[in-house]
Amino acid sequence: MPPAEDDGGHAAGHSHGRAFSVRTLGQGVPFAQQINDPQHPTPPPGSTPPGGTPPGGTSPGSGRRRKLAAPPQDGARTGAPDAPATDTRRRLGSPQPPAPQPSPAQGQPPQHLLDGGTGRAFAISAPDEGSEGPEPLDGPNGAVEVMDRHLPPMDDELPPEPLDNPRRLLVWPAPDVATQQALSDRGYRPVIVNSREEVDAQIAAYPAALFVDPLTGPITRTALQSLRQAAGAAEVPVLVTAGLGQATREAAYGADPAVLLKALAPRDSELHPPRVLLIEQNDAIAGALTTSLERRGMQVARADADADAVTLAAQMRPNLVVMDLMQVRRRRAGIVDWLRANGLLDHTPLVVYTSADLDPAQLPRLASGETVLFLAERSTSAEVQSRIVDLLAKIGTS
Repeated sequence: MPPAEDDGGHAAGHSHGRAFSVRTLGQGVPFAQQINDPQHPTPPPGSTPPGGTPPGGTSPGSGRRRKLAAPPQDGARTGAPDAPATDTRRRLGSPQPPAPQPSPAQGQPPQHLLDGGTGRAFAISAPDEGSEGPEPLDGPNGAVEVMDRHLPPMDDELPPEPLDNPRRLLVWPAPDVATQQALSDRGYRPVIVNSREEVDAQIAAYPAALFVDPLTGPITRTALQSLRQAAGAAEVPVLVTAGLGQATREAAYGADPAVLLKALAPRDSELHPPRVLLIEQNDAIAGALTTSLERRGMQVARADADADAVTLAAQMRPNLVVMDLMQVRRRRAGIVDWLRANGLLDHTPLVVYTSADLDPAQLPRLASGETVLFLAERSTSAEVQSRIVDLLAKIGTS
C-alpha cells in the first residue's frame, strides 16, 4: 500500500483517527468505527483499510491481552512510512473466527460513528447469555461441587405421619358428657368405634388406646371380644372400666364379672387357660372374684397392692390384669410401667373397677355365698374421673 505522504505530518501509526480501549481489548464486540475525516477517504470495496481485518482473516478480539508498542518520538512521526504502522496494528490481533455483528437487540452504535473514516473500536456491551461471565461457585456445573451429605430417606424409610393433636382415643360406647369433657381437657379426641372394621380404619392414626367405658349403654361379650382382638392385632392398649355391686343372687341385676373378664382375657393357646393378675386389697372382694374366675377356667394370682403386683407379674406374666382403680399408683411406677417395659402392655388388657358403693358391713356375706358380686355402673365422682384420665395418660405414652 502506498505511504500516506498527504497525511499532513501524521503517520498512520499515530493513534489519531482510531480508538482502542485497552481494558476491554479482546472482550467486547468489535465493529468498524467510521469517523467523518476528509483526510481518510473511504477505501474502495474489496480493499483492506489500515488496521482492518483482511478478507478471510480474523478479528483481533482474541481474548488474550498483549503489550502495546510504545508510540514513536515526534521526530520519527514525520517521516514514518505507513507500512510499519500497519504491521503494528496487525500485531495487536491474533487469528480467530470473524466476530459476529451485534444484533439490534444488543443495541447499534450511533449513526455518526458509521459515516466514513478508518480505524477500529470495541463496544462495551452486555455479553450474550451463556457466552461468558463469572462462573457460579457452587450448584450444578459450578466450579466448586457441593456435596449434600444429608440425603433424603427412601420411601420405605420415611418416618410415620405425625400424631394427631389432640391424639385420638378409640372409645366404645360413646362416652358421657363428663367423661368426654375430661378426655378433651387432657388432650384426647374420642373416636367412637362399634366394630372391628372401624377399629382397623383408625389404626393408621396411631390411637392412644381403646377405652371401653360402659356408662351410656350395654356391651355384649361378642362385641367386646372382637374389639379386643382387633386392638391386640394392631398393638393398641385396651382399658376397660366397670363397677362392682353386691346383692343376693336373685336380686343381682348385672352379669357375673367373670363373663366379662373371660371375653377380654387372651390365652397363649387353647391348651393353656388365661392367667389373670388380680390386684385387690380387700380379702372378701378378692376371694369372691377369684372363686368366680376359677370356676370359669382361669388361673388367678392375687396381689394386695400395685407395688406387689410387679413381683408377681414377673413370675406369671399375666394375660389380663384386673385391679381396683384406687390401687393404681398415679405418680410412681407400678404394673402399667412394668407391662410397658416388658413389651406386654399392647397385648395385656387392663380392667379397672370401682367398689365404693359396696357396703363394708355386707362384705363378709360374700365369703358365705349369701351375696354375690355383679357388674354395675362405675362411680362418676370427680376423683374417679381424674384417676381414669391419669391412667389413660400413662397407658397412652407407649
